[in-house]
Amino acid sequence: MLQTNRLKQALADGKTVFGLLNSIPSPLVVEMIGYAGYDFVILDMEHVCVNPETLENMVRAAECAGITPLVRVPNAAPDVILRALDCGAQGIVVPHVRNQIDAEQAVAASRYHPLGSRGISGGRTTGFGTIDLPTYFERANREIMVIAMIEDREGVDNLDAILSVAGVDMVLEGAIDLSQSYGVPGQAQHPSVQAAIDRIAIACCKHKVQFCAIPRVADQLNSWKARGVQAYLLGDDRAVSFRALKAHVTGMRNVDSATG
Repeated sequence: MLQTNRLKQALADGKTVFGLLNSIPSPLVVEMIGYAGYDFVILDMEHVCVNPETLENMVRAAECAGITPLVRVPNAAPDVILRALDCGAQGIVVPHVRNQIDAEQAVAASRYHPLGSRGISGGRTTGFGTIDLPTYFERANREIMVIAMIEDREGVDNLDAILSVAGVDMVLEGAIDLSQSYGVPGQAQHPSVQAAIDRIAIACCKHKVQFCAIPRVADQLNSWKARGVQAYLLGDDRAVSFRALKAHVTGMRNVDSATG
């Protein structure tokens, strides 16, 4: 059953929140992320092969561990957004939002009348009828977040129009795709890419929309914190796991070499 969105509440309370992108499609991994202490997790449907049943169980795992489950959908198509929300996601992350129409479509597909046109269903989101539909509609419109990813030059150029759309709760930068759009593929720290990210942050502040930063090098978190940013995505579980595994075995090999 749809609960209070802890991420949305924490942001409203002025708290700092940390999240992780989930690239390992496993309920167990999602549960670990929650118990590790992250505030939110983004379950990825854009670049990860995950079936609907597994996604629903990953949402359940997030609920169990007290972490807010968001789903990055492949695009703003209403049917894709509908499936993500009907499985219990408390928000959607929409990649490649380039203009006002993209933002409006994402919001409309995520909200019920009078704020949108999301298809109506019951099931686990209503506690299988524990709460009536009108109550659920009001709760869903209040609690579910719409997060727009700006990862194209066109999106940067249309920031004011995108952020003027009522119902866009947060913006997430996509530096790697931005680097390609600006002609410097793979160079997230390139001045043109960093300037674009700065424009995104400034526009979010102007429109009073939350900006989610992705600290990639030392001191970036402190820099964003000084600018009042509350939300941070700290990479993905695949990279964190690989680094931890590599450090673990490398450390043991070093001990073995020193004592051998």
